[in-house]
Amino acid sequence: MMRKWISGVVAVVALAVGAGRADAGLIPYQVSVTPEAGMYRFTYAITLPTNAVLRPGDYFTIYNFDGYIPGSAVADGSPYSADFSFSTSNSGPIPTGVLPDDNPLIPNLTWTYTGPVIDISADIGLGNFWAVSPYPDTTSSWFTATTGTATGSTDANITPTEVPVPTAPPPGVPEPTTLLLAGLGLPLVAVFRRRQIV
Repeated sequence: MMRKWISGVVAVVALAVGAGRADAGLIPYQVSVTPEAGMYRFTYAITLPTNAVLRPGDYFTIYNFDGYIPGSAVADGSPYSADFSFSTSNSGPIPTGVLPDDNPLIPNLTWTYTGPVIDISADIGLGNFWAVSPYPDTTSSWFTATTGTATGSTDANITPTEVPVPTAPPPGVPEPTTLLLAGLGLPLVAVFRRRQIV
């Protein structure tokens, strides 16, 4: 499922670049999930596309990141990573002009750029941004971002991404209390049958 989704995103990015789009904002071009100390690290590799301008105060948000472990958010892997600050909220932020499905019961992860303006006419890898969750399973959610454009206007974009989701218990598995009651009841049934036979 993850590979199929990533292939789809790469295809969309390729189409956007091939069409000469000048207003594409930040893009999570790769998402990976790796085990980490009994938990799972979700890593988002973020790119600033050609003709997009990153300014102080621009940000991106990953919505509905279930099971977020406080203090686990990190930005690393490029000279620009240290210029991002992290925050989390159960609601928003939402850039003007986009409408992600934002569940107010689940945390959103936001990284805000604090460095100097980046205005280079080539794709730039901004680094790997990750957070940890106890859940290995994924579901579809949204990624939004704000950046500038070469013409000086503000761009808001939205693209699908993957986030952790709680693992549903397998169907038909009895709860521990049910098993305990069954275990206690079996000897009583045996005694009752013995008495009926005698």
